Amino acid sequence: MIFAWMDRHLKWIFTLPAVIFIVVMVAFPIAYTVRISLYEWSMSVTTPPRWVGLDNYTHLLADGRFWSSVGRTFYHTGASIVIETVLGVLIAVLLSRKFKGQKWAKTLLMMPMVATPVSIALVWLLIYEPSIGVANQFLKLAGLKPLAWLGSVDLVLPSLILIDVWEWTPMIILIVVAGLTTLPADPYESASVDGASPMQKFFHITLPLLTPTIITAVILRLVDLLKTFDTIYATTQGGPDYASETLNLMIFTEAFHYFKFGSASALMILFFLIIMTVILAFIALKKRLGGLH
Repeated sequence: MIFAWMDRHLKWIFTLPAVIFIVVMVAFPIAYTVRISLYEWSMSVTTPPRWVGLDNYTHLLADGRFWSSVGRTFYHTGASIVIETVLGVLIAVLLSRKFKGQKWAKTLLMMPMVATPVSIALVWLLIYEPSIGVANQFLKLAGLKPLAWLGSVDLVLPSLILIDVWEWTPMIILIVVAGLTTLPADPYESASVDGASPMQKFFHITLPLLTPTIITAVILRLVDLLKTFDTIYATTQGGPDYASETLNLMIFTEAFHYFKFGSASALMILFFLIIMTVILAFIALKKRLGGLH
């Protein structure tokens, strides 16, 4: 009797541990964060949480600092993902061709990706150092004035974008190279017979066939880029004058500098909704493009 029941419900029995794990590790923290976001709480033993309802959300939505952080988050994410995607696709196409030292080139290009973000941030701190940094030394050799790469309100975000592009373009390259190996040879042979140039083959065959792979790479990078914290915190801590404060850094500051855990929780929920909206939009775009193919 028991064995017959187990046999009928085997698929549920095997998936139950995974469902429980997801509920405990994902659903519960989200629910707890939503609950805390409805309180004003400084994590003080003497001051209990005070119910404020949606006040934390309304205050944030009326706060110019929040919207500035949203703008900086999208600017950092958008610029980084566009540059990384363009460079990644172009370099992947070049690496897919046979040439001497191809394996060494692939290995060297992948090296930035395997280092920890904090160690890379410290290296780039030395590169951007105003007095002895390599970046300013090159500018001096070119007859240009040194720049305050991480100390300028106008330059700090482009400087951080450069770090991200250097570190994570290899990830796009890796995914696109894998996608290139799966492309059929027939369209290229037909195009060669018709006298198509390499550029025509790239724009009319390679790029359309690679589009789902590229969008997959973009989605994976978007998830990381939107919640970038370690590199920015290790280099600028959101400065100067909040010029590099993204939503992730604002959450950290609200929670662990100002001890406004209710406000920080509300920020996390809003940030979670923003990330989910962006990712779902790209997934829908990928499905639509997949349907066109």
